Amino acid sequence: MNWVTAASIRQQLLQLWKQGELCLTLLEPDRFPLRLPLKQPSARVMLDEFDAMRAWVADIRQLAARHDLALEWREVRHRTLGRNELPCALLFASPGQAAAVIGKSRELALFRSMCETTAAAMPQLCQWLAKRPLKALELATVWPQLLTMTAWMLANPQPGIYVRQIDAAGLDSKFIERHRGVLAELFDLVLPETAVNQQFTGTSGFARRYGFLDKPLLVRMRPLDEAIRWLCSAGDQDVSLTAASFTAMVPPVRRVFITENEINYLAFPDVPDSLIIFGSGYGFDALAQAVWLADCDLFYWGDIDTHGFAILDQLRARFPHAQSLLMDRQTLMTHRALWGREPAQEHRDLPRLTADEASLYHDMRSNVLCEQVRLEQERIAFSHVQAAINALML
Repeated sequence: MNWVTAASIRQQLLQLWKQGELCLTLLEPDRFPLRLPLKQPSARVMLDEFDAMRAWVADIRQLAARHDLALEWREVRHRTLGRNELPCALLFASPGQAAAVIGKSRELALFRSMCETTAAAMPQLCQWLAKRPLKALELATVWPQLLTMTAWMLANPQPGIYVRQIDAAGLDSKFIERHRGVLAELFDLVLPETAVNQQFTGTSGFARRYGFLDKPLLVRMRPLDEAIRWLCSAGDQDVSLTAASFTAMVPPVRRVFITENEINYLAFPDVPDSLIIFGSGYGFDALAQAVWLADCDLFYWGDIDTHGFAILDQLRARFPHAQSLLMDRQTLMTHRALWGREPAQEHRDLPRLTADEASLYHDMRSNVLCEQVRLEQERIAFSHVQAAINALML
């Protein structure tokens, strides 16, 4: 028989703890008392394993006595063994009793204290404690500061300052940056909808979601035509502008190139009436509002791998007229000796690819050509790059 031993009972309770159920009972007390049924032995087991059964009963009785637990008993009549009383359930009157069995009394008491403090200071956050009790315990030492920050935010919605400028006891910008994920969950529970910009999500969107000033997005670019001068000096015209300044400018260019590799950005061939932008992978927020880009031929040069095509697809969500450069099957096959391995592939459908791009992307994500093949853009021969640029000029 598979006896429900004291050890297996502890395992059941430990599983309840890991699921947050025991902590949750402090907020929802009707979950207790808790009754854990004990499997009863059959008549044959009682006869064949009588000594083992007696040891089992003693083990359960000892567990109950050690933690002041109630036992339910059931009388069992056996043709050979006569009448015997066997435990059929173990009763836990409170979550404290259950926590004591698995050595979690201190943690449960700490969670109880956090619940009481939160209910008194900001009861709206009790639902967060109920949802994430074990995460709350991990944050127990900083919970007072998290409450302070949430209260400050409620009193100062959409503050229009940098996080560094918050002046509240026990808070500093490093603390806030470190706990942005949790603070975002807490803010969403207490702030009115009008104080939350739903357009921004995740830790990267924290500042703009809650109305803080954020460091400006920068666009790094350089002209590819010597006739285009942005600086008074005769030196390098490699400059970085804020997204707002980039949006406001109207440069005298017909073509704009975007590349993801810095050396390719710096070594890109001269092209009349053109400029090049140093990309940053996924995300084109810094370029999004520059409506003048719609009047330029826009070319994207990324790695020939599944993520390169995913970034191209994302760019076209902002600028549908964007074209790919050196991301074709011929370029890939010409440089077969320089293929590498893409660590983790993208597999979702990319609806904005052209037919040729989609065909190559399908073969790459399906590993038709080679297992997780990639051709990094810096491996492409410079003569090949120059030839591609010359073809654009025809």
